[in-house]
Amino acid sequence: MAGGAQDNEEEITGINVTPLVDVVLVLLIIFMVTANFIVRETVEVDLPRAANGGETVQGLVNVVLDKEGKFYFDGTQVTEVELTQKVAEAVAKDKDTRAIISADQSIAYGQVMRLIDTVKGQGIAKFALNIEKDVAPAPRG
Repeated sequence: MAGGAQDNEEEITGINVTPLVDVVLVLLIIFMVTANFIVRETVEVDLPRAANGGETVQGLVNVVLDKEGKFYFDGTQVTEVELTQKVAEAVAKDKDTRAIISADQSIAYGQVMRLIDTVKGQGIAKFALNIEKDVAPAPRG
């Protein structure tokens, strides 16, 4: 019979999955190559909440390093040794004491890290680094 079904055709009993596996493996290799495997280290800091943000932060101390390298603890000028003592006293009163660390941008990075080490060394695990938010620059011309 012309155009009719032939009697000797075999019925398809299975699906060949080899091309599917090949495509999946190629896609897997592409995704693995293009994935970003870089792990970035971050410093976790605990930022204080705004006045209308809900909870109030208790046991908060302000530590400042000005452009002349002078230390201030809650607005009072202190030496580095006195700063260590005052931070230790604050932690003795409240073990959950937190600190806000401010430093002038002209201060060397090493001095700021030494200040952070001083604060953390006395038992303050949670601190915030105070920064000034950038304002959009004025257009030139």
